[in-house]
Amino acid sequence: MQLGMIGLGRMGAGMSQRLLQGGHEVVVYDRSPEAVKALSSKGAVTSASLEELGQKLKAPRTFWLMIPAGAPVDDTIQRLQGVAAPGDIIIDGGNSNYKDSVRRGEALATQQIEYMDAGVSGGVWGLQVGFCLMVGGKEAVFKQVEPVLKTLAPEGGYAYVGPLGAGHYSKMVHNGIEYGIMEAYGEGFEILQKSGYPYDLRQLAGLWNHGSVIRSWLLELAENAFSRDPGLTQIQGYVEDSGEGRWTIQEAIDHAVPAPALALSLFARFRSREQDTFRDKVLAALRNEFGGHAVRPETQAGAQRR
Repeated sequence: MQLGMIGLGRMGAGMSQRLLQGGHEVVVYDRSPEAVKALSSKGAVTSASLEELGQKLKAPRTFWLMIPAGAPVDDTIQRLQGVAAPGDIIIDGGNSNYKDSVRRGEALATQQIEYMDAGVSGGVWGLQVGFCLMVGGKEAVFKQVEPVLKTLAPEGGYAYVGPLGAGHYSKMVHNGIEYGIMEAYGEGFEILQKSGYPYDLRQLAGLWNHGSVIRSWLLELAENAFSRDPGLTQIQGYVEDSGEGRWTIQEAIDHAVPAPALALSLFARFRSREQDTFRDKVLAALRNEFGGHAVRPETQAGAQRR
């Protein structure tokens, strides 16, 4: 299948490569010429503008956006409206707010342009192991793009989850849960680190992944992080949040769903920006491991603060 990929950052580049390896034709565009050039060497068809990208795709065209949520998505869709034609498909694979996805889909429908919201999980490891895809929109359109989804995902790793907004809503809650799990691991490892016992945290992370009830991929990543930096002395416990956790808590409030663990995990990230702790170093290390999110190097001031 042929597809246009817009946005070649950590996720977009990996997805493009996986599609190319699966035999699809991928036409790529990014504001960075260097990012486009890097994909050219992998076999992608390059374009210097959205207009050129549109010209190199055969109708009906599929445009997949992997760009930051908010205004960048709206701006790109506005530009694509001068390129796309009735029957074309626009897929937003970023972490957009589901309400924005509903609004955008309804607006594009008036021009007979199909819109799908795809929650994408897998981070920088997706190229190697596949991306988990939660797709919202029309089921008939889902069927049209299913060959691409099947290539991007591992076995059992993609699904049609409902109408417009359902894809990004499920990804929002997915990330809210992720916050809670990571906070629990961070707190647990901090207790171990301060216990007075000479624990090898890398060893324990690996051990718990063999038959224990808390085994997970995040523990594998924790083991990786501890193997490189056993005391996590090279990074600050400064943990960003990218929006989905906040939106999840707001949905819990709107629907009167008690979600204390998820709420406290979000507030703990706010606190991490004021006080550097070992638990937050674990969170920062895990975000870097699965998503390539930037970490702040440890400073003398940060070390003294503890």
